[in-house]
Amino acid sequence: MTADATLTSKGQTTIPKAIRDELGMKTGDVMTFTLMPDATVVMRVKNKSVNELAGSLFKKGRKPVPVEQLSR
Repeated sequence: MTADATLTSKGQTTIPKAIRDELGMKTGDVMTFTLMPDATVVMRVKNKSVNELAGSLFKKGRKPVPVEQLSR
């Protein structure tokens, strides 16, 4: 999906509605912009809480791994 936006004289822009909708963005969401070496800009929306991730790695039949062993 691509969409165009215009930069204002104040350095502001509006994220196109189609993009906001696809990303599930809402008022107050925080975005992080990363400039890559090839001049590509990656924007990440930080609209998920840690609580929403709970259980996302669960797999039936798999035993829990202690935190101390995760970095090994």
